[in-house]
Amino acid sequence: MTKLYSIGEILIDFIPRQKGVALKDVLFFERAPGGAPANVAAAVAKYGHEASMITKVGCDAFGDYLIEQLENIGVQTDKIFRTKEANTGLAFVSLKENGERDFTFYRKPSADLLFTENEVKENWFGTGDILHFCSVDLVESPMKQAHKRAIVLMKEKGGLISFDPNVRLPLWDNSEECRTAILEFLPQAHLVKISDEELEFITGISNTEEAIQSLFKGDVLAVVYTKGAAGAKLHVKGANWQSSGYKVDVQDTTGAGDSFIGGFLFKLLEEQATPKNLVQVLMERHAEILQFANASGALTAAGIGAISALPKKEQVLNLIEVQK
Repeated sequence: MTKLYSIGEILIDFIPRQKGVALKDVLFFERAPGGAPANVAAAVAKYGHEASMITKVGCDAFGDYLIEQLENIGVQTDKIFRTKEANTGLAFVSLKENGERDFTFYRKPSADLLFTENEVKENWFGTGDILHFCSVDLVESPMKQAHKRAIVLMKEKGGLISFDPNVRLPLWDNSEECRTAILEFLPQAHLVKISDEELEFITGISNTEEAIQSLFKGDVLAVVYTKGAAGAKLHVKGANWQSSGYKVDVQDTTGAGDSFIGGFLFKLLEEQATPKNLVQVLMERHAEILQFANASGALTAAGIGAISALPKKEQVLNLIEVQK
C-alpha cells in the first residue's frame, strides 16, 4: 500500500476555552496535539490510508502525549525520534469571535528542529508514496537540511511532493526570511496548496490569477488555491476548476487548512497519483477530490483543535451528500 509521509513540526496547541479574548487575558487552555504536517498525516490515517510522521520530539511528557495521540489515530510513529537536547514545541492560541486565531510559539529551538538529514534513510520511500511538508520547519536548522534530503530521496523513488507554505511569521526573524525559504522550496514540489491570505505575500503579485500562474515553476504541476469558507480553486497548466465550500457552524479554524490538504492527499493516494499521472488524475477526478477536501476542512473548523477535531470519513461523505 502506498503511504503519506509528513515531515516537520509536531507540537502541543494550547487552545483557549473562550473566544474573543486576547492571549494575555486567557485564563484556561485546553491541550491539543498539533503541528501542520502532523495534522495532515492524522487526516490521511483517519480516512483510512497509511500515513507516517517524520520528526523529533523531546524526552518529555508532551512528546509521550503526541506519540500516543498519533498512534491512537493510526499514524505510524516509528520515524519520530527522541532527544534530550530540546523540549517538544508548544503553541498558545487565542481565538477571535469568528474562530480565526493568533499564535505564540515556544521553541528556541524545539526538538523537531534538531532532526538531521542523516536520520532520513534511503529505504523509507517507495513509488506511489507522497511526501508532504510546510514552511514552519524551513528555518535555518538541521531539520531544513533533512527536508532537502527527504525530497531528493522521494523523487528518486518516483514519489509525489506536496507543499503547503502554511505561513507563520512569528516564527521567523523577519518576513523576508520566511518568503525566501518558501520560494526556495516551492519549485521542488509537484503540488502546492496556498491560501488567499498567503498568495500575495509569497508571490509579491496582487492580481490573483497572475500570482497563481507565477507559482508554476520548477516541478510544480498543480496549485490548489484555498479561500476558507468560499471553497477552493484547483489549477493545472491550461485548466482550472472551482469548488464551493460547505456551511458549518465554525468553532475553531485551527487545522482546517491541514484537514483540507489531508483530504486532498488522501484522495490522491486512493487514485495512486504520481508525478507522471497527477495532471491526468486531477483532470478526471477534480470534482470528487475538491468536494472531499472542502468537506474535510469545513468539518474540522466546526470542532475545537486540529487532530482532535478531525471528522470520520463517513461524516465527510455525509456532508457532501446533504449539501449537494
